[in-house]
Amino acid sequence: MLLLARVANTLDRFTETSGRLLAWLILAMAFVTSAVVVLRYGFNTGSIMAQEAIMYLHGCLFLLGAAYTLKHDAHVRVDIFYRRFSPRGKAWVNSVGAVVCVLPLCVFICVSSWDYVVASWAVRETSAEPGGIPAVFLLKTLLPVFAINLLLQGVAETLRNALLLIRDQA
Repeated sequence: MLLLARVANTLDRFTETSGRLLAWLILAMAFVTSAVVVLRYGFNTGSIMAQEAIMYLHGCLFLLGAAYTLKHDAHVRVDIFYRRFSPRGKAWVNSVGAVVCVLPLCVFICVSSWDYVVASWAVRETSAEPGGIPAVFLLKTLLPVFAINLLLQGVAETLRNALLLIRDQA
């Protein structure tokens, strides 16, 4: 059981660190958005690359921040009944939800996006817009990275809930 707790804590530390680093993307996104607005309305000019950078930052933030959101139990949940459950009941719901929904979904996303990402890397896919970011393949790479990252946090959540259930059983 100590090993399972260590694994869960290691995965939690990874998610926490990456989530805190990702938070800086919000500041970068706000800065780039402000620059786009100032350029457009103040200087009557624009930048496709800057506009795409906002989309890249937004995609990064949401895809890579999903595991952090799961770790902090801040994901969307219809908790009409859940909020009234005991910690043990919540652990059961979270464990079953992770094993039945989260983990298989992550595997599905990773497997189904793999060829899509590989094809993009094979041609070093670039933006269709002139002056756009020449790294669409990097943006597409976020799909399997998102799935793996969320899968790891799903494993940590499942382990933590399983340990709670085992501890309460003894």
